[in-house]
Amino acid sequence: MEVASNVRGAALALLAMGIYATHDAVIKTLGAQYPALQVLFFSSLLSFPLVTLVIMRDPKPGTLRPSNPGWVALRTVAGLASGMGSFFAFSQLPLAQVYAILFAAPLLVTILSIPILGERVGPHRLAAVVIGLAGVLIVLRPGGQALELGHLAALLSAVGTATSAVVIRKLGRVERPLVLLMWPMLASFVATGASLALEYRPMDLPHFAMTGVIACLGLTAGFLLILAYRAGEAAIVAPMQYSQILWATAYGWIFFGEVLDLPTLVGATVIIGSGIYIVWREGRGGNSANRPVIASRIRAETVTAPRTSLLQRIWPSRP
Repeated sequence: MEVASNVRGAALALLAMGIYATHDAVIKTLGAQYPALQVLFFSSLLSFPLVTLVIMRDPKPGTLRPSNPGWVALRTVAGLASGMGSFFAFSQLPLAQVYAILFAAPLLVTILSIPILGERVGPHRLAAVVIGLAGVLIVLRPGGQALELGHLAALLSAVGTATSAVVIRKLGRVERPLVLLMWPMLASFVATGASLALEYRPMDLPHFAMTGVIACLGLTAGFLLILAYRAGEAAIVAPMQYSQILWATAYGWIFFGEVLDLPTLVGATVIIGSGIYIVWREGRGGNSANRPVIASRIRAETVTAPRTSLLQRIWPSRP
């Protein structure tokens, strides 16, 4: 039964990651014609009705006033960086290259968990982090290619994703999930709305509808991922996130004429190998008290793809 559950969890996670990759491919399609923050704004706008249906299920009464305003502020800024950075990076860079950089987030979670969670990181995981970060340099190949704003945005998104994940682990059960979910959403809506005053291009109706598709795909993938973690062991489900690189390679080649170059392939392999090793070490227990990578449900967070660990706490499983 356990094997069957793990297979089901892995299959659901693979499906979720395929939908997430489609979500990102649509972002890239629209980002070629419209400012990335404009795409994010309208996707966020159309996400609110769907997210409202979720938050109505929150069993805990209360307000949006945070109990830990400093940490919630950091979580909000990190969520903004994750969402804005990823939308901009997908609009500027090849899909596979963006994913390779975003896959550094689990490595950064391991580092940030030391000062924030008090996590003990042994030499094995520390070596995996160093090797993985070297993989990021292979992808970026400074001096070998002109580094663009898209690269900086992808790195910013990875840092934001990792910071947000660790802060949520830090707050644990002391802060309402709704508070942790809504403040970044509201901040993103205000910030991206303000950006329209700087640059706005009228959208055709089919393109506007595609922003709604982004919203639906992100939330659908999020709920599939929740089901995946409920069905299988986290140590089995978590590595499925790396399957996005396969989708990105296929989508990039078919729809955008992108070819996976050797440095990106080598760097992504190094990063993914390091990430899987860290998940394996955390799964074994040992000196990992919090298992921050396994527990973080790591995925570049946007308003259209909110953090699934928070959605799971708002939408509890039925007894």
